[in-house]
Order: sequence, then C-alpha cells, then structure tokens
Amino acid sequence: MAKRVTILGSTGSIGQSTLSLLRAAKPDAYKVVCLSAHTSAKELAEQALEFRPEFVVLGHEGDRADNRAILEDALSGSGIEIGIGRKAVIEAGAWPSDFIMAAIVGAAGLEPTLAAASQGTTLALANKECLVSAGALFMEAVAASGTTLLPVDSEHNAIFQVLNNKRPEDVRRLILTASGGPFRTFTDAQLKFVTRAQALNHPVWDMGAKISIDSATLMNKGLELIEASYLFERPSREIDIIIHPQSIIHSMVEYVDGSVLAQMGSPDMRTPIAYALAWPERMQTDVKTLDLTEIAKLEFFAPDPEKFPALRLAREALEAGGMAPTVLNAANEIAVAQFLQGDLGFPALTKCIEKVLGCFQREKSFAKPPRSLEDVLDIDQRARIKATEVVKAMGGTS
Repeated sequence: MAKRVTILGSTGSIGQSTLSLLRAAKPDAYKVVCLSAHTSAKELAEQALEFRPEFVVLGHEGDRADNRAILEDALSGSGIEIGIGRKAVIEAGAWPSDFIMAAIVGAAGLEPTLAAASQGTTLALANKECLVSAGALFMEAVAASGTTLLPVDSEHNAIFQVLNNKRPEDVRRLILTASGGPFRTFTDAQLKFVTRAQALNHPVWDMGAKISIDSATLMNKGLELIEASYLFERPSREIDIIIHPQSIIHSMVEYVDGSVLAQMGSPDMRTPIAYALAWPERMQTDVKTLDLTEIAKLEFFAPDPEKFPALRLAREALEAGGMAPTVLNAANEIAVAQFLQGDLGFPALTKCIEKVLGCFQREKSFAKPPRSLEDVLDIDQRARIKATEVVKAMGGTS
C-alpha cells in the first residue's frame, strides 16, 4: 500500500523539496493526505490540486475569510477538506499518516509537531525549534507513543546515518559542521554594516529567510547543538562544532578507538529528505553526484566565538538547562524578525538575545525545566514580550 504522507509547512523550502521527491517517486509508493501552510493560500491550493490530499490547512488567521475563499474557490468540487487557523494546524499534525514531515519554521511548529509525535508513526523532523523549546517534553512524547523520529537537518541526518546506536558507549563525540555563513571572513567593522540582502544571500544553501539569518549569525548551529544533545542523548561537552565552508561533509561521529565516520554529499536538502522518506531503505534522486576531484579541497576552521557569540549563548543555554533554551529560541525569533524589518542592526541580534537571557536568569525558576506544553508556551510568550521591549530600548543599535 502507498505510504500516507503529511507535510506540515508544504510551501516552505523543505516542504517543496519533499513534494519534488514525491513527484519523482513511483506512483503507488506515496499518497499525500495532508498539507499545511502558513500564509500562501494560492500556492497551497495549487499543491492540493496536484496531489489531491484529504485535508489542507492554512495557519494564518489574519485574513481568515479571504484565505478560505481562495481555497474554496480553487478546490470547489474536489472533496478536499479545508481548515484555517492554529487549531486546524494542530489537527493536521494529528491527521492519520504513515509519514509526517514536520517543516514548520520556528516555535509555531511546536504544537502541531507534538501532535504528530504522539501518533506512533514515522516523524521526519525538520523543525529544530521543537527540541530547543521543549526538548524533554518532545522526546517523552516520542518515547511514549513509539514514534520513529528521523532527523532531517542535514547535520543530524548525517550523524543518524553513521551513528551506532546499539553501542553508544563506543562514541566519543559528535562533530557538527557549519558552512560559516556569508560573513565568515568579515571583520567586526564590516559586520556593523551588514544589510538584510547580504544576510539572506547564503553562499551554499537555498533556505527560507529565518534560517538564512540564523546561519549568518551562526545561531542556526547553536540551535542544532541543542537539538543534537536531545536527539542523540549527548551532553554539551561531547558535541563539537567546526566550520567547513564547502558543506560536503555534513557531520561526523568520532569513536573511542579514534575512528571518525563522516557522511558526505552534495549540499542538497533532498538527500536527507529522501533518506527519511525511504527509511530504512533508500530511494533514487537526481541530486548532483559528488565529485571530489572537482571540489579539490575540503577546509575546516574553528569558529570565532568573539565574532559570532551565538554559539556561546546556545551552549550556555544548553548547559544551564531549565527554561534557558526556550528563552533563547523565543528571543532569537523576535530578534531575527526585527532585523528583517530593519529595526535591529546585525551585531545587535545576539546582543538582544543575551540581554533577554540575562533578564530571565534573575528569576528563581530559571533553572526549572518546563514540565508541560502550557509551561513552554508561557515562557515562550514572556520571552517574546521581553525581547520586543529590549529591541525598542536598543533602538536599532549595531
């Protein structure tokens, strides 16, 4: 029987890459049953007409009547059920499926991805913020339901492919690679004048706006550090990060005998997505064949913690535990949004996050981890409010 597929975030870069692989797959191998998007009603309708799911959802409620009208007009007579709003997106996460691609960007994906994690099916995780904001709760939900969790971030997917889970005691450390983003060679003086367009122009990967900015500050790698700790049950001291501009080695695992196993491939997100879609088998893709003679060299550098303090902030949040990772993620989302709007300078991104963390560190409950979804949502909301206040106080400073 065809594998029933849900895609949460189908109009984003991961969602579109997933659909491209499904188009190329054998006709009877997969059946798309549910698609969700945030604001792209027209694009969602086009996807629905092509793949004929049972249920489509648009999460944005601001133009509820207009969005519903767009979908209803486009899908009239199709028999496809339509949902609008936050509750509908959560319903999409719980839609009966064999495979769920969780690709909603940011903390907005937490509730629907938790609903998906409770299904006891196969969940492909491309939303790192779920684990950053609610790592323990999320992994508890996965364990309780028997869900098979497959990481889709290229770095974590690489580790998953070369990690011997049957003998964790044989592993010495995990090594996450980072491209270094567009500003790896910039001076402090140059960073003060970084523009939105420059920050969105990643030298290797084609990604959405939020992830592109996170990659420019290296916060993306900081979030991945926290994600890796939860996914692979490793403390901060056993996870290293190195800069690898070519993005050919996606990550490595070092074993106690000195062996280092690396997963390599062309920088194309269709590779980890395909690995998850076909797991435990593999599927053929038209991803560019890796030619090491053409690449000629692979470079590695230590990250500069002074120039890119996001890595330090993320590691400190992971080691502090409690509510720190949730605050870190919420403050980062606000800071990134303000930078994209032109209200915050590039160097001020991480300064804002550090100030917000400092505000919450003074709370007696800072070291207390959230024990429910309600706890997570409360901390997340309070951190967003504080981050907005901090941005206003900073006045767009660099």
